[in-house]
Amino acid sequence: MRGPHNIWRLIRTGATFERTGAMKVALEAMEVPPRLRLLARVMGWPFKWLGYRGDPALPPVTRAITALGPAYIKFGQVLSTRPDVVGPELALQLRMLQDRLPPFDIATAKASFESDIGLPVDQVFSAFSEPVAAASIAQVHRATLATTGQDVAVKVLRPGIERAFRRDVDAFHLAAAIIELASPASRRLRPSEVIRHFEGVVLGELDLRLEASAASEFAANTKGDAGFRVPQPVWHLSGRRVMVMDWAEGTPMGDVPAILAAGHDAPALARRVLELFLSHALRDGYFHADMHQGNLKVAANGDIIAYDFGIMGQIDEYTRRVYAEILMGFIAKDYRRVAEVHFEAGYVPRDRDVDAFARALRAVGEPIFGMDASQISMARLLAYLFEVTERFGMETRTELILLQRTMVVVEGVARSLDPHLNMWQGARPVVEAYIRENLGPRAMLRDLARTARVLGRFGPRLPQLAEAALIRQTEPMVVVTVPSRRRAAGFMALGAAIALAGVAVAQLV
Repeated sequence: MRGPHNIWRLIRTGATFERTGAMKVALEAMEVPPRLRLLARVMGWPFKWLGYRGDPALPPVTRAITALGPAYIKFGQVLSTRPDVVGPELALQLRMLQDRLPPFDIATAKASFESDIGLPVDQVFSAFSEPVAAASIAQVHRATLATTGQDVAVKVLRPGIERAFRRDVDAFHLAAAIIELASPASRRLRPSEVIRHFEGVVLGELDLRLEASAASEFAANTKGDAGFRVPQPVWHLSGRRVMVMDWAEGTPMGDVPAILAAGHDAPALARRVLELFLSHALRDGYFHADMHQGNLKVAANGDIIAYDFGIMGQIDEYTRRVYAEILMGFIAKDYRRVAEVHFEAGYVPRDRDVDAFARALRAVGEPIFGMDASQISMARLLAYLFEVTERFGMETRTELILLQRTMVVVEGVARSLDPHLNMWQGARPVVEAYIRENLGPRAMLRDLARTARVLGRFGPRLPQLAEAALIRQTEPMVVVTVPSRRRAAGFMALGAAIALAGVAVAQLV
């Protein structure tokens, strides 16, 4: 429950950030206004001795977050997807945040499975291992199904994790309210919105049925992708607190020496990782938004295996077309077209100068294209692009920020496998194929057919709608004189009617 009792948790948080040296680093990275910096230091410094010490081997912010526990670790991971809030350098540090938490005992995991699924562990599994991975929200065990002998991964939520998260999230909401009250200038960072976003992500991860659903949808979308696999959930053995999936056997993507020792073609894997991400984002509009080395493996036959589907990204079809045109415009060095796409999409206010915007975009693209192939960075270009669009009045779009962050992660994975990979050459075939399929004459015919289907669904009502509209246009305007009090009420009713009509029209459009 939100309220003053959460103040103690905030004081402990500030004290830990002060004791670990994270306070100064975090405030500078987020460019926090001076008044808010003073408030944070005042809340933390006198109680510094109460803060957790953390692991001195870790960077300051990571050290503080891991010391504060699971909710803070997950909050740090979610903030790593928002470089617009914490800055690119701190986002990179948070992306590497490790879940340095001890596993809970195997007896507790088995009891949780039996409570959630309603079946005895010894009846379902012929083998059930000690924890093989322990994260902030859950841990994973390797098991063998008694009926088929199939190896599976059993993911179990930490005991009491829901209550712990609710407590800390309530404290986060209080902190956001205090920040916005103490420093109006901080509202540009939208702290309350950030906390609501975090709460939504966490609520999704605390119900493993939703992660199983995400894995199932992602597997269905990518079933035709050569050299890519998604473990399937075992639905009848999955519930809110337990999820059972196919076991993913392979070499961790981060272990490049082992990948090379196994005889895999590292440069080919690098290209495939990039192509797969772009295909999922552009073709499907549904992509793995946490595609780092720890969530990828290389199977013995060279297939790439993805797992951990707690954070997925989704973008609508129109945004995908805009994103593809922006990428293609940069690839072709057609900066005028890139500028026009931003204006057409409404990303940049129409009162700005399109030619000035195109010149600013040229200043972004040309230096990058002049670099050596090993230095060309799509992630860097996207980061510069957001800086320019912000100067021209573009509002932050969460879906594009998540896309940019995932592009940074994917680029890091690809470069770890092949430092000389030319990101633009790798991206060009995927982007060109998408544009041919979705921005040409065939796409126009497909859009018209879709529009016709929509009109067809409203077909029986179209004559009545047209007749009603024509009657309203031909009716004479009647002026009614009413007493002053009733006049005010009438104006209010008229305003409400206009508003409702506007909403109805918007929904129809």
